[in-house]
Amino acid sequence: MNVIKVKDYDEMSEKATEFMVDRINSLENPVLGLATGSTPEGLYQRIIEKHQQNEISFENVTTFNLDEYVGLEQNDPNSYYYFMNEKLFRHVDIAIDRVHIPNGAATDLKKECMEHERAIEQVGGIDVQVLGIGGNGHIGFNEPGTSFTSKTHIVDLDESTIQANARFFNSIEEVPTQAVSMGIETIMNSKEILLLVSGEAKADAMAKLLNGEVTEDFPASILKKHENVTVIVDEAALSGVEGK
Repeated sequence: MNVIKVKDYDEMSEKATEFMVDRINSLENPVLGLATGSTPEGLYQRIIEKHQQNEISFENVTTFNLDEYVGLEQNDPNSYYYFMNEKLFRHVDIAIDRVHIPNGAATDLKKECMEHERAIEQVGGIDVQVLGIGGNGHIGFNEPGTSFTSKTHIVDLDESTIQANARFFNSIEEVPTQAVSMGIETIMNSKEILLLVSGEAKADAMAKLLNGEVTEDFPASILKKHENVTVIVDEAALSGVEGK
């Protein structure tokens, strides 16, 4: 695990952008695993700028998103489909048939999970998977207790995750209680992983990741077993790590 310490969120986003631009330009047909939420927003904003400056193209890029809420239509402003379209896809030259985001409003969710998994396999797997980490150690929406051998699946969201995501909704009652998430084994099958961590709210999780044991009670801990992980973490998120 290669840990890169940076000063703050902006520097984390800058470093992440350099990393991703390098991969997009060096791979012939890049397959990217993408995350949602506030952590990668700065990365996506800068990637759009790089595209506008003709430094990168998404013409040959295929993307797979980690997760989507169950029950939200794609045009719902709180859906991750809507988020990704607004924050990245509609600003770059990516073909819509190369974008894969689970449909949380599908009538057959189990089939939706299988098709997401099959689509990943058909392109030969994910080259670079972007991740954030939840306060309880979740990656994607793989909550504590999720099997390390899980594939794309339907998950019941932890109460702490629901509370953390309530800020995006009008009320906590509106927050979905389930999601479709890429499984932990699927994530670990990625050739390379980029974990972005920022802010004091993630300090406990970061300390557990670096100093704790590998356990399904803390899903992100499995990343220690991957041979090619880069962690870009700011000072605030490292504040709980001794000898940082």
